[in-house]
Parts: sequence; C-alpha cells; structure tokens
Amino acid sequence: MEKESLKKSLKPIHLWAIAVGLVISGDYFGWSYGYQVATPWEFLVSTVLISIFYICFAFSFTELTTAIPKAGGPFAYSRKALGDIGGFIAGFATLVEFLFAPPAIASALGAYLHFLIPDIPQIPAAVAAIVLFTLINLLGVYQTARFELFVTIIASFGILLYILQVAPHFDFKHIGLSGNLRWSSVFATIPFSIWFYLALEGVAMAAEETENPTKDIPLGYSLGIGTLVFFAMGIMILTSGLGISEELSKTDNPLPRALLFIKGEKTLLVSIFTFFGLFGIMASLLGIILGYSRQIFALSRENYLPKFLSHLNPKTHSPDLACLLGGVLGIIFILLGKTDKLITLSVMGAIVMYIISMVGLFVLRKKFPEMKRPYKTPLYPFLPAISLLLGIVCLISVVYNNWDLFLIFVFGFLLNLLLFLVRKKYMSSKA
Repeated sequence: MEKESLKKSLKPIHLWAIAVGLVISGDYFGWSYGYQVATPWEFLVSTVLISIFYICFAFSFTELTTAIPKAGGPFAYSRKALGDIGGFIAGFATLVEFLFAPPAIASALGAYLHFLIPDIPQIPAAVAAIVLFTLINLLGVYQTARFELFVTIIASFGILLYILQVAPHFDFKHIGLSGNLRWSSVFATIPFSIWFYLALEGVAMAAEETENPTKDIPLGYSLGIGTLVFFAMGIMILTSGLGISEELSKTDNPLPRALLFIKGEKTLLVSIFTFFGLFGIMASLLGIILGYSRQIFALSRENYLPKFLSHLNPKTHSPDLACLLGGVLGIIFILLGKTDKLITLSVMGAIVMYIISMVGLFVLRKKFPEMKRPYKTPLYPFLPAISLLLGIVCLISVVYNNWDLFLIFVFGFLLNLLLFLVRKKYMSSKA
C-alpha cells in the first residue's frame, strides 16, 4: 500500500519565510525573562555562545535535510542513523519543542493585543489565536506559506524599525562590561538565549513539500540564519543598553515596553510597532503549527503514533487531524502553564533533538559513506563537533537549573516510550 505523500510547492523565498517566521516571535518576546537570572553582560555572553551554536548547527543540519528530505525531519534522520529508538527519541523531543512553543507564543500574542487594546483579555485572545491559526494551516501548505511570507516580511520590518528607534538611546554603561562574569548566571540564561532561534530547524519538516530540496533548502537556511543572527544581536545589545532590564524581565511584550520608556508615553509609533509585533508573533505561531502537524503526520505514518493521525485532507493535502490534535493540546497548555515554564520545556525538547541530530550526522557519515549528499557540511567534522559540544553544555545547564521541568520531561518520555513499544509489539504480532 502506497504511503500518504505531501504536495511539492515551496520555493526558497517560502523557506526563508518559514525559517524566519518560525523564530521571529522570539525577538518580540520571551528572551527578556533572562534578565531575571543574569546581568545584561552575562546574558549577552550567553546569546553570543548560542548564536555560534546555531550557526554551526544550521550548516550541519542542512546536510541531513537535503540528504533525507522527509516531513519528519530530525525523526527521519535519527531513525536511519540510530534505528527505531533513536527515531523515537528525536521524534518525542521535537514534539515537546513544537507543542509547548505555540501556547507560549499565543500567550504573548494575547499580551500584545491587551497592550494595544486593554479591553481585550490576554488568555481568551491566546486561545482564539490557536484556533484561528490552526484553521489557516488546514487550508494547505502553499496557502500557509504565502501567508507566512506576508506576515514575516511585516514582522521583519518591525524589528528594523525597533533597532532604528532604540539605537540613538543606547549606552554602553548599562551593559555592565566591567562587572564580574558569573558563569552560573550565563548558563541560567541559556533557555532564553535559545528562544531567539528556537524552531529554526522546523524548515526541515517542510522539506518533503519543497520543489527542489537540493538547491532550495541550503539557500533558505543560509538566508534564514543570517537574518536571525542580525535580529537577535541587534535586539539583545541595544535593549540591554537602555538600562531597563529589570523592568523588562517579567513582561511578555518587552519591545513595546522599551519603546514606551524611550518615548515617555504611548505614542502612535509605540502602537504601530505593537501592531508589527503582532505580525511577528503570528508568523511564529503559524509556522510552528505547520511544523508540529508535519511531525505528528510523519510519526503516525511510520507507526510511532496512532495511524489515523497521518490522515491527509483530500482537497488541501494538509494533515488535518494532526493539526487539530496539536491545537487542542495548545489550548490546554495555555490554560495550565506559565510562559517562562512553557519556553523552558520547549527548549529542553529542542536541545535533546539538536544533540541526537548531530550524533546522527556523524553516524550516517560512517555507516553510509556513499549516501547521496547534495549538500555537505563545510569544515566537517569541526562544525558539527562544535554544535554537539555546545548542545551538551546547553542541556546540562538547562537541566541543572530546571530539575522540576526535567522530571516532567523524563516522565513524558518514558510514558510515550512504553506506549511506542507496546504499539510496536502489537503491530509485529499482526504482521
């Protein structure tokens, strides 16, 4: 029986939009929680390290994406390299990353709406956002990617506007370069530095729907990571130089708050920028819903999840039941979780996936040296080795500072592993 397949319709510009769109909400909110645990100087060091990590990871991960352009992304690579259990670990970790990020992003969208129009309550707005963007994803990948391109361009313009407005008010003294560098604080900010880039790898989950994966994916990734590094460093450095890190450390809308500080009142510019911020958050929410629906689809297609979740809508070719399942879970997490906790859980899943993907890259090079690799990692093995080493450091740091959330992560992993093994044994007995 032929497996369900996705429609190829994406071009490099769409991949750039997905890469930047998936991540750009991390520029508009979430990262500022790092000010709760570190000085701006310590936070900046963490952000530089994480930027280096993601640059190395992106150029290494692209080899996997072009060699195995499957909707499952990390799951597909790890399964080929490390077998069923390796595939399960990567698939579970990616699901944690992509299922916990949307409720955090939707909560921030609600916060931005509430800042713009105080009569709109944050939580109901967040729930409505999950519902709306799940419905948009049900229209099909090409329509979703076109909308993603539109909102990503507007959100990117918003970041450039912010940088231009904040730059004249920057003062080095607020960075605190002369202060002592506490590495424990640097490591404590890692989840929030990662938030600047979290979900970049989601482009891989659209690889099966790309017209020419060999050429388009490397170009899309390269343009995407370049844009995101510029945005992250510009926002981190310039905002830290305003001297209001403590005020921004507990808010879901730090950039409008920073502009409000500069202008002294809620001017038309602040309101316009907040409107741009909504587009940034919408871009990420839409893109990550696209990502988790393809991950659920891919895991279901290979019997890692119940088979019915790989159902494709006959008209739109979108994995409709996978979209709906993720939407329902997103609403539940909005009602139960706090934004900073959701971010940390999402980051935890991402780091595990990054590590096993880099291990998979090394294993595939050794086990399948003749595999067709349209794109090869530059400076191999140094770039993936740097990425793997920094990934391990990140995981140790996040677990050390968040033992309670790590226990939740491990419990979920073990429960789902048990269900997978039971399902696998049942499928074997029927064969």
